[in-house]
Amino acid sequence: MHTPKDPLSERVFKLKIIKARQGPVSVNFGELWEYRELFWFLALRDILIRYKQTVIGVGWAVIQPLATMIVFSAIFGGLAKLPSDGVPYPIFTFVALLPWQFFANSMQASSRSVVSNSTVVTKVYFPRLILPASAVISGVIDFLISFGILIGMMVWYKILPTENIIYLPFFLLLSFIAALAVGLWLSALIVEFRDFVYIVPFMVQVGQYLSPVAYAHSIVPEKWRLLYSLNPMVSVIDGFRWCLLGAAIPDWSGMIISSVSVLIIFVSGIFYFRKMEKTFADII
Repeated sequence: MHTPKDPLSERVFKLKIIKARQGPVSVNFGELWEYRELFWFLALRDILIRYKQTVIGVGWAVIQPLATMIVFSAIFGGLAKLPSDGVPYPIFTFVALLPWQFFANSMQASSRSVVSNSTVVTKVYFPRLILPASAVISGVIDFLISFGILIGMMVWYKILPTENIIYLPFFLLLSFIAALAVGLWLSALIVEFRDFVYIVPFMVQVGQYLSPVAYAHSIVPEKWRLLYSLNPMVSVIDGFRWCLLGAAIPDWSGMIISSVSVLIIFVSGIFYFRKMEKTFADII
């Protein structure tokens, strides 16, 4: 009598053993590349969710910086008469708002990325670094929309970008790394301490005034400039103004300090995130 074969008996099942990566570099870049499709899916999902069921939609990417520019122009440019490096104050502050709001929005989204995906984190394995990184990517769309408004403003004020514009991608990359660096720290901290959910908006509010968004870096007293340069967004904002408006040449010593501080926060953030991600599924 012929016995039918069990189809399962002919299948080959592969067992994948997941081990914690050891050594000074704890990031498995090959694994991150393997999950690249998940990375782009999460980034696209964040973009779609951000404006889902909103009346204005992506218009918020225009309204937010424009409204802030109007308020700053009235208070700091009109009443306080702060210097603007020889360019009209509205465009002077709008150029600074582009990288700042990209940093602030991306950093906040990145800080909430692990907690907001708790159901996935507790059920499926994937490199957790994908979560904060994809959240930062989603802020690029808002930046590009606002950048289009900036081009229109430059045409209106008859301002041509200088040849320094070729360095603009470097400063945009620096703001991306800064947002991800802070986001790595905060996303891991929020999993363990929910208090940081309330601290992050306060950090953004205070950070906007500790960064040269509404004023020029030159008004900071000389004795405080090196300390002030520890703020990673100082070099980014000064760089944007230098590239697009031909504003004062950045303080290169402060630029180096600011860039190094970004790298230190980024590297330490990776190590801290990797250390804490082992417990994410247990305490989230």
